[in-house]
Amino acid sequence: MRLFVAVTPSAAALDEIATAIDRVRSLAPDLRWTSAAQWHLTLAFLGDVNADRLPELSTRLQRAASRHQPIRLAFGAAGKFDGRVLWLSVQGDRPALAALAGSAAAAARRSGIPIEDRRYRPHLTLARSSTPVSLTGLVAELGGFSGSAWTAVEVALIQSQLGQGPPRYQTVERWPLGRGLSAVGR
Repeated sequence: MRLFVAVTPSAAALDEIATAIDRVRSLAPDLRWTSAAQWHLTLAFLGDVNADRLPELSTRLQRAASRHQPIRLAFGAAGKFDGRVLWLSVQGDRPALAALAGSAAAAARRSGIPIEDRRYRPHLTLARSSTPVSLTGLVAELGGFSGSAWTAVEVALIQSQLGQGPPRYQTVERWPLGRGLSAVGR
């Protein structure tokens, strides 16, 4: 199964993003715009994981989440990757978010799941293109975006199911940040 570890923004933060996107979506109808159901902050992309790795991964992610306190975050101005991805920046306690991402990656590695070792760049993906396009106008339009602060309170292990259309995400398990070792839901 294809998995990643993520933080899901608050409902209020998602509503603010949806309002901002509604204003600019018509400027680039050829982009593949992500939906609110897909909006998250990836902490660690795990790729294809055998089901036999899940029990140990779950234990290690639960432990990692319990060692980090809830994190105050907000979304900010848009940016782009290679003319293919339009995203919103993340503001707030970025060092704490990076530390949480490092713990999620370490939990995966200790569970026998190889993941890429690269610098953590927190962002929320808004739209994609399979070929490079000019995203400069959209970045400028969303350059003044400044979302309200929200608190990340849990970590989720999410399965990404690919197929026709956009990926479908299903939460496998969640753990609260800084609240001991009990799981929020399965």
